[in-house]
Formats: sequence, structure tokens, C-alpha cells
Amino acid sequence: MGFFRRQEELLAIRYLTWQYQKKNIHLPILENLERQACQIVDEAHRIARERGSNVFSIIKELVNDLKQKK
Repeated sequence: MGFFRRQEELLAIRYLTWQYQKKNIHLPILENLERQACQIVDEAHRIARERGSNVFSIIKELVNDLKQKK
């Protein structure tokens, strides 16, 4: 895994953690957070390639969508 990819995943984990805390939802175990973050980053990269937009803004959208589904 590359340096930038790992940083994006860490950013997604921090953002997920913040969203869980903001909504007073119990945090899942770290392994599940990492899995969610990896999926979010993968999806953000796919969307960014299609739209030509910013990966971070796409990650925020995906996290919000994930939270609304739960």
C-alpha cells in the first residue's frame, strides 16, 4: 500500500470516528473501521475517476451515505 493511500484511509477512519461520535453511536472495533475506510477510499477513487472531482469531498459524501443506511 502506498503512502498516500494509507493517509487517505487514516483520514477516512478519523472522519468515520468523528461521525460515530457526533451521532452518539458506539464505535465498531478497529478492524471494522479499517474495512469501512478501505471501502470508502476505493469507492471515492472510482467516483473521482468518473467525475474528475476531489477524493476528500467524495469520501465525505460516502461516509454520510453509509451513516444514513445504518
